[in-house]
Amino acid sequence: MPVFSAYEVIQFAVKIEENGEEFYRQAAGKFNHKAIKDTFLTLADEEIQHRQIFAEIMAQVENYEPAESFGGEYSQYLRSYASEHIFTKEKTAKFQIAQIKAVAQAIDFAIEMELDSIHYYTEAKNLVPPAQRGIIDRIIEQELQHYLKLNQVKKNNLN
Repeated sequence: MPVFSAYEVIQFAVKIEENGEEFYRQAAGKFNHKAIKDTFLTLADEEIQHRQIFAEIMAQVENYEPAESFGGEYSQYLRSYASEHIFTKEKTAKFQIAQIKAVAQAIDFAIEMELDSIHYYTEAKNLVPPAQRGIIDRIIEQELQHYLKLNQVKKNNLN
């Protein structure tokens, strides 16, 4: 099985952000609840910002090789994680939005997406040069804020 370079891992991160933006925009268009719609649109805009940050990182990580127990250790793990948890048919925005009938379902799926992103970025951080890890930490913090924001919206509007 081929392994990922740090560059490829960051490409996956860009794709995660694209999927998140697409889901949030579609979910915002599906529901009329103002607070929910506003939250989804804000999150979509923030996913664009994350994607831009990752594009900048990609230009700097192409030849970086992290310290590993065996060659490709992190990249094999992240490839497996991405294949099984992030890039499945069931996790695509188009598939999910067609299945979602209620605001609570949309929020629950968004929460799950944010948790998957946090996990992925936490692990991917090991594949970027040390000088770039602070940037990844800031994105993890923003994803955590998305998670908390979604939980707050769920608590305030659905209970």
